[in-house]
Amino acid sequence: MIYVLQGHDLKHAVEEMLLHLLPTERPVYASEPPEGDCCISRLELDGGIARAQAEVRLDGSTQTAERSASVEGLTGLAQKRVVTEIVKLALYDAMVSRLAVKPAWGSLTGVRPAKLARGLMARGLTRGQTAQRFRERYGVTAERTALTMRAAAFAQAALERLPENEVSLYIGIPFCPSRCAYCSFVSHSIEKSAALIPPYVDALCAELADTGALLREGGLRVSSIYIGGGTPTTLSPDELARLMDSVSRHFDLSHLQEYTVEAGRPDTITREKLAAIRKGGAGRVSINPQSMNDQVLQNIGRRHTAHEVLEAYALAQEIGFDVINMDTIAGLEGDTPESFAHTIDTLIGLEPENITVHTLAIKRGADLTDKGANAAQHDRVQAMLTAANAALSAAGYGPYYLYRQKFTAGGFENVGWCKPDTESLYNIAMMEELQTIVSAGAGGVSKRVDRVSGKITRFTNPKYPKEYIEAGERCLLGKRHLLL
Repeated sequence: MIYVLQGHDLKHAVEEMLLHLLPTERPVYASEPPEGDCCISRLELDGGIARAQAEVRLDGSTQTAERSASVEGLTGLAQKRVVTEIVKLALYDAMVSRLAVKPAWGSLTGVRPAKLARGLMARGLTRGQTAQRFRERYGVTAERTALTMRAAAFAQAALERLPENEVSLYIGIPFCPSRCAYCSFVSHSIEKSAALIPPYVDALCAELADTGALLREGGLRVSSIYIGGGTPTTLSPDELARLMDSVSRHFDLSHLQEYTVEAGRPDTITREKLAAIRKGGAGRVSINPQSMNDQVLQNIGRRHTAHEVLEAYALAQEIGFDVINMDTIAGLEGDTPESFAHTIDTLIGLEPENITVHTLAIKRGADLTDKGANAAQHDRVQAMLTAANAALSAAGYGPYYLYRQKFTAGGFENVGWCKPDTESLYNIAMMEELQTIVSAGAGGVSKRVDRVSGKITRFTNPKYPKEYIEAGERCLLGKRHLLL
C-alpha cells in the first residue's frame, strides 16, 4: 500500500498498524497522494491540541477518521507518546471497517497489554476506568480486556515481591533434538551441532562465574532462575548437574524464590536428567507437548508421541517437582478445534500446576512462511482459544501473564494459566519488565530496568553458539557496563 505522511514522520507507528491490520501488505511511501489506492496520515498541532487524520482510498471508495488529544505542557517523549497513539488510532478507525473481522485486540499493537494497563492505573485511572478505556478507546474485546486486567493484577502483586537489589537470572541452551516446523528461535539440531555442546557448556559455566562475581560486586541477589532454550534437556545428566552446580557456587541464592528448568521436548526427558535437575535445586519444570494429537506432532516435526508426553509427566511427578508447566500451541498444521479441545482436556486431566496456551506465530527464520494464511486462521483459532479459556477457568486455572507476537494466527495472544499460588514469578517479571534480567548463554538478552524512570537498557550476547564460545571477554564487559 502507498502511504503519504503529512505533518509527521512516524513511520514506525504507521507500519505497526499496517502490520496489525493487513499483515500481507508492505508500505511504500510517497511524498504526494497518487491517483489510485493509498493511505494518507496527517498530523496537525494547534493551540495545544494534536489532531491526527487518516484517509484510506481503496477500490474507488474513501474512508476517513480523526482523533485528537491535548498536548498542552508536554514535550519530548511525553508528547511523542500521545501523538503516536492518536496517529495509530486514526489509521485504525479508517481501516477497520474494511476488514472482514475486527481484531480481538482492537487497535493495540504492543507486545505487553498488561503493562499498558498498569501504566494507565499508575497515572490515576481506576481499574474500572482502565478496562473501559481498553474496550471503548482501543476497541479491545471484553474477553481480552478481562485477560489483560487479571494479568495486570498478577504483575502488580509480583512487583511487591521483588526488592530493588534483586535480579532474575536466565540461562540459555540453544540446542534441540530436531527443529520444529514453527520454530523461530536461534536453536541448533544436535544432529548437526552435537560437537558444540561440550565447549558451549564450558563457556557457559565460565560466563556464570564471571556474572556471579559482577552481581556480588554490585550487591545484587537472585530472585528467580530460568534455564530455557532451545531444549535444556538436550544436555546429558552430567552436563546439567555441572551447569546447576556452577549456578549454586557462583550466585547468592539466599533469597531465591523460584528455580525453573524448561525440560521441553518429551523425547529428551529421562529419569536421570530430571533427577539431576531436581538435585540441582530446581523446583519447577516445564514439559511441552504442544499437542496431544500424534498426527499434529508429526506435522510439526516432533519426534515423540502423545503417550511419551504422559510418561514424561509421570516421571516429573515421581521425581517430586513442586510445579509442572505444560505448553500448547493453537493453530498448528492439521489441528482442529475438536482436537485442540482434546489436548486441553487431557492436560487438565493431568492436573499440572501451570498450562500455557500459545498461538502459532510465523516469524522470519521459521520453516512455515505463509503469514497471510496464518493470519487468516481467525475463526478456527478463536474457537480453539475460546473453548480453552472456558475449560481452564472451569478447572480452577487463572490467567497470570500474557503477551503478543507479530504474525500470530488470527492476531491472538499467548497466555499462561495457573492454579492458585503457583504462578511463575520469572515469567511475570520478564514479560512485564518489572525487574532487571541478567542472561547467560548464546543470544541471551540482559535487560536493566530502572523502576523510577522506566528506562530499559539492554546488552545481547552473540546469537550463535560458535561465536558465543569465542566471546567470553565481550560478554563480561557488556554486562559490567550494563550492571555497574
